Amino acid sequence: MKKIEKIVVPVDFTKSTKKLTEYALYMAESLQAAIEFVHVIADYPEDAMVGSPYAQEYQDKVYDEVKTRMVNLVNESNEICPGSDGEVVYGKPVEQIVKFAADKNADLLIIGTHGAKGLEKIILGNVAEHVLQKADCPVLIMNPFKVS
Repeated sequence: MKKIEKIVVPVDFTKSTKKLTEYALYMAESLQAAIEFVHVIADYPEDAMVGSPYAQEYQDKVYDEVKTRMVNLVNESNEICPGSDGEVVYGKPVEQIVKFAADKNADLLIIGTHGAKGLEKIILGNVAEHVLQKADCPVLIMNPFKVS
């Protein structure tokens, strides 16, 4: 069995991110592994961009805010898990998370779930579930609402 040396952790900077990152840092510290955080900014549909001079300005603002949060997360994480890093990418979340994990040669991917149920899950889908199906490495799905 291969030693877990690199853990990829997708973050969305919602209220569940703190518990997810705390758990991932605990796992990385326990395994003496490095963490690579990733945040995916979903692309706008092309037709949403047409005729909107403010769309690019808005997307740039979102990127700047998320990049600042990522830098802060990485800096805080390096105190517990030296060698932590993070990136902000654009695209479809499932595709980009799976690609990022493959590009980083991840040994483990730890992803949070939002606990969507019923109609909400059917309509919105479940990123964690789709990542689990497509990733080339083991995936640990964590429900941050059940961790104390």
